[in-house]
Amino acid sequence: MNVFVKFSASVAILAGLATGAASQEILLRSSDTHPDGYPTVEAVKHMGELLMERSGGRIGIEVYHSSQLGEEADAIEQTRLGVIDIIRASFGPFNNIIPETKVPSLPYIFRSVEHMRAVADGDIGADILAAFEPHGLIGLAFYDAGARSFYTSETPVRSIEDMAGQKFRVMQSDLFVDMINALGADAVPMPYGEVYSAIQTGVIDGAENNPPSYETALHAEVAPYYTLDEHLIVPEVLAISKITWDRLSPEDQELVRQAAIDSVAYQRELWDAAEQASLEAVAAAGSEIIEVDKQPFIDAMAPVYEQYVDTPELQELVDRIQALEVE
Repeated sequence: MNVFVKFSASVAILAGLATGAASQEILLRSSDTHPDGYPTVEAVKHMGELLMERSGGRIGIEVYHSSQLGEEADAIEQTRLGVIDIIRASFGPFNNIIPETKVPSLPYIFRSVEHMRAVADGDIGADILAAFEPHGLIGLAFYDAGARSFYTSETPVRSIEDMAGQKFRVMQSDLFVDMINALGADAVPMPYGEVYSAIQTGVIDGAENNPPSYETALHAEVAPYYTLDEHLIVPEVLAISKITWDRLSPEDQELVRQAAIDSVAYQRELWDAAEQASLEAVAAAGSEIIEVDKQPFIDAMAPVYEQYVDTPELQELVDRIQALEVE
């Protein structure tokens, strides 16, 4: 039996989830590295609730949070193979697989969160999601991941000069490695789950992430200096295995796609509240939140753009994003 299909044997379980609903026929397994309660985890749960309601209880989602199904790079491969049905993942691990994902991952490509959301919700976002299909995935929607900034254990980053010689964890992405190197620091790719101990033991000096991740992963305990350089405002992607997708009827495909799209507003609401709350929480616990002049960081990114925007198609995508005005 395929891992994502469970038939009428699930009636007793389903009765506890949705009284009076028909037996659950399709149970989609969803992977997320973040802990229970995190905005992306809760958004996929919400998507599952929408699916249960709209399918009359036939389709549900079981969310495996906290890297239960593996770290992102491994989980992406398992989703492409159809072992995992749905994945919520950062753009970084896709950069070496899907060229179009490099553009939203470029440092300072988005002028603001509002700019990023306008891109994600429009034709540009649709084109980026469509690029997933040839690689065994169907892009469903974009979630917010806020702005990523640097944090360190010993030497605070108050200017670009403070980056020199420091070792920073990055996602397993060549683009992110080269971004760190362009800033004069040393990039150390490693899985998200290993960051705390790596900082604690001095294997790395720091990492970079958004405020909720910085707080919930407890990285603030070992790296108390958080520099608001906001080098990346990268959306995250919600995708389904093409193997799973092709086994769904056209009607069920539409139910899944629309439930994913409708979960975005819920995720953004949770995200905005979580981001502000996390900054306040880590500051109250003793972290120093550091403002920094971003322009030297932006200027240092010229060689990164030159290297990664290496085709006319990607340059056109960059131009479209930069030209988009936000009202």
